[in-house]
Amino acid sequence: MTKHILEDAAMARRNFLTHGGKLLTGGLLLSALPMGSALAATAAPVPLIIDTDPGADDVIALLLALSARDKLDVRALTTVAGNVQLNYTSRNARMVREWANRPDVPVYAGCARPMLRAPIYAAEVHGAEGVTGVKVFEPKQPLAKGNAVQYLIDTLTAAKPQSMTIVTLGPQTNLAMALIENPGIKQGIKEIVMMGGAHFNGGNITPAAEFNVFADPHASDVVFKSGLPITVIPLDVTHKMLTSPERIDRLRKIGNQAGKIAADILDAYVEHDIKQYGLPGGPVHDATTIGYLLRPDLFKGRMANVEVDTREGLTFGATVVDYYRSTKRPENARWITEGDTQGFFDLLTAQLAKLP
Repeated sequence: MTKHILEDAAMARRNFLTHGGKLLTGGLLLSALPMGSALAATAAPVPLIIDTDPGADDVIALLLALSARDKLDVRALTTVAGNVQLNYTSRNARMVREWANRPDVPVYAGCARPMLRAPIYAAEVHGAEGVTGVKVFEPKQPLAKGNAVQYLIDTLTAAKPQSMTIVTLGPQTNLAMALIENPGIKQGIKEIVMMGGAHFNGGNITPAAEFNVFADPHASDVVFKSGLPITVIPLDVTHKMLTSPERIDRLRKIGNQAGKIAADILDAYVEHDIKQYGLPGGPVHDATTIGYLLRPDLFKGRMANVEVDTREGLTFGATVVDYYRSTKRPENARWITEGDTQGFFDLLTAQLAKLP
């Protein structure tokens, strides 16, 4: 991470605190990793923090993660502004917690805006409040006290060395700010698994950039330069693992609340991408990330050097992936390019059947 980015981020934080703005709710401001190691290393459930910006596909991802008590020990959900504003992403995460009947999982609200760039949202894809196809409501259980960045700092500095997996399903502002505030949190992180970026596929918010990285490229730059083990689930694979009417119908035929919610949300959500890209079905980007955690054998990829373009211009927010090792720069992330679509949807259907 270059010195000026650190200085700019620190100055932005000071300005927010000095002038009364709120970057955070609550007032605070790789080495190679064998595929599947998160689950293969231990039979015990993987200690996991999910950073999210729900978002329709986030909802499916969270339902999938919260269904898998035997494999994923979800310690908390941390929310960030992304698909929609922070108040909606935080409420939507709490709705999913209620749908999944998981009151044991706290939800912490985090950054309300990106580190440096102007905020952008994706209401044209996810609806004005982040979820379409179902009725939204105010959940009974409130947010946890405090904020997401401080939670990450406190939890990861106290964690056993290399014990926690961090999943990011939206802009990586919370994680980047925690890394800047206290680089010592790296000691507690085993792996970062992120949905974001694009290379072979091209972008979905600009011709070059994927939305999650474009929404806060300076944050993703911090994460990719952290030296932590990273696995990337980019558009290159999510745009291949598509819904179909039959796959959505299988979810509805589970016969429980979770299956119906997932089917209703997907029916509404996938229409945008089907029309936009001429695809035969819609991607379920973030849920694919949880699918990787649960069944890494369904996915293929390889180590590559990944850098984020933070320069203003046509390629702002692009992930520059040296997939063919042209530059000989150090490989800092595992870049996933292939997935077993039917295997993933079979997994999703089987897991959601475990929920109310």
